[in-house]
Amino acid sequence: MISQVFYRKWRPQNLAEVVGQEHVTRTLLNALSGNRVSHAYLFCGPRGTGKTSTGRILAKAVNCLSNGKGEPCNTCPMCQAITEGKALDVIEIDAASNTGVDDIRALREKVNYAPHQAQYKVYIIDEVHMLSTSASNALLKTLEEPPPYVIFILATTEAHKVLATIASRCQRFDFRRLSQKDLVLKLNRISSTEGIKIEPEASRLIAKSATGSLRDGENLLEQLFTYYGPDINLSQVQAILGVTGDKRVKELLKHIINND
Repeated sequence: MISQVFYRKWRPQNLAEVVGQEHVTRTLLNALSGNRVSHAYLFCGPRGTGKTSTGRILAKAVNCLSNGKGEPCNTCPMCQAITEGKALDVIEIDAASNTGVDDIRALREKVNYAPHQAQYKVYIIDEVHMLSTSASNALLKTLEEPPPYVIFILATTEAHKVLATIASRCQRFDFRRLSQKDLVLKLNRISSTEGIKIEPEASRLIAKSATGSLRDGENLLEQLFTYYGPDINLSQVQAILGVTGDKRVKELLKHIINND
């Protein structure tokens, strides 16, 4: 069996598993249950906060054969195909590699074809701010009035670079940096399942260094696990991060604050 990196192995598979973005997941759940799913979404926020994962979950939810009005079941053939990246009707596009107007024109032509198997064709365009101005303008009309079986999910880490005309045609959701508490809980859950013993102080330092990005925290945890094995302590995390654990630094700072 091929080994998967932690951030892929532990990618959320339903909205309840998306960490720290309750304002997004609750709204999407309400939209799904009330059959009010929009034709276009704009997911903005820092790296590693769950934008693309949420897009994939939404694609599963609208096409789920067992439910279709809430969380995906993750067991029907359609959910499994999307999870494995084999679904023909869920198309992921990296806008950083497909920036030109010709790429968008090709997309516009394919949009008019009905879905192969799913109920909806879902286009997930990552780093949409990287599209050229001409490519963004070419996307406008399709984004405003797509066929009824098409949903666009645009993701970006730099919302201010997205054309206002693009943003105005989408429902916008701002993903937040994860709190240290949420990061620690998730890292501890991963550690417990993976058989890793990690000191509480060590997991807190990993969470702090991740600066709100779950993917960064998961990558660091895996790096520590690979290097040190299943027992991870604070000094090992400090060594990997290159930070000092010398208590005299705190003493010195205390004296400086006290003008001593």
